[in-house]
Amino acid sequence: MSAKPVSARLTIRNIQALRDAGEPIAMLTAYDHVTAGLLDQSGIDMILVGDSLGNVVLGYETTLPVTIEDMIHHAAAVCRGASRALIVTDLPFGTASDPETALRSAVTVLQRTGCQAVKIEGGATAAPTVARLVEQGIPVMGHIGLTPQAVNQLGGYYRHGKSSADAEALIAAALALQEAGAFAIVLEVLVPELAAEITRRLTIPTIGIGSGAGCSGQVLVVNDLIGLGLEPPPSFAVPKADVASVIRQAASAYVAELKGPQGKASKEPSIV
Repeated sequence: MSAKPVSARLTIRNIQALRDAGEPIAMLTAYDHVTAGLLDQSGIDMILVGDSLGNVVLGYETTLPVTIEDMIHHAAAVCRGASRALIVTDLPFGTASDPETALRSAVTVLQRTGCQAVKIEGGATAAPTVARLVEQGIPVMGHIGLTPQAVNQLGGYYRHGKSSADAEALIAAALALQEAGAFAIVLEVLVPELAAEITRRLTIPTIGIGSGAGCSGQVLVVNDLIGLGLEPPPSFAVPKADVASVIRQAASAYVAELKGPQGKASKEPSIV
C-alpha cells in the first residue's frame, strides 16, 4: 500500500521558523467550519478553537461552563474547514487540573477532532502538566497573564505585570513553560514592555493578545476582528469590518419585504 501524501498543513516547526525569521505569526479564533475555511483561505498561520466560544457563541458570561464536549464539537468542525493552518484547541476549565487528567483530555481532543495541538492556561504550576503532554508527543501552547479560567481567583479582568513582583513571576512562568516543552505561549493583557521583555528572553514564539506589538505574533477573537457581536469588543481589538450591521440590515430588509404590501399579496412562498 502506498503511503498517504504528506499534508500541506503547517506544523509547530513552521511556526518556530516564522519566529526565527522575524516574521509575525498571525492567529485568529474560529468555532465553525465556514469561518475556519475562510480564515484558511486568507493565509492565517494558526487557528485557535478557544473556550472563548462560551462567551462568543454560547452566550455564557465566562468560559467556565464550557465542557470538553463543547470543545470537541466545535474543534472538529473547524478541522473539517481548514486544511492549511495549524489548529490549536483549548482544554477547558477543569480538564487540565493535573498532568494525568490533562493527558486524558488532550488525547481525547486530538483523537476526536483532528487538531494538532492543545492550549493550557496557567503559569509555572502548569509546567509539569505541559511536560507530561509533550512527553507523550502532544504539542502544547501555554497561556499566561489574564487567564479567563481563573477569573474568580483573579477577581476580574485587568492588565497583568504592573508590579515588579508580578512581572518577575510572569517571566519565571514563561521560562518554566518553555523549559517544559511548550511550543509557544499566549501572553494575554500584559504590560506591553513586559510582553516584549518575555519575548526577548524566550526562544519559542509568544502570541500576544492585548499585550502590545512586541510579541512574535498576535491572536484575536475573530468576532472582535470582523465586528460580529452584541457588545463592543475590548479596547485592544480594532474591528476591520462591521458584520453585525450587515446581518441586521439584511434581516431587516427580509422582514420588510415579507411583511410589506408585496409580501402580503403573495402568501405562497416561491419554490427554489
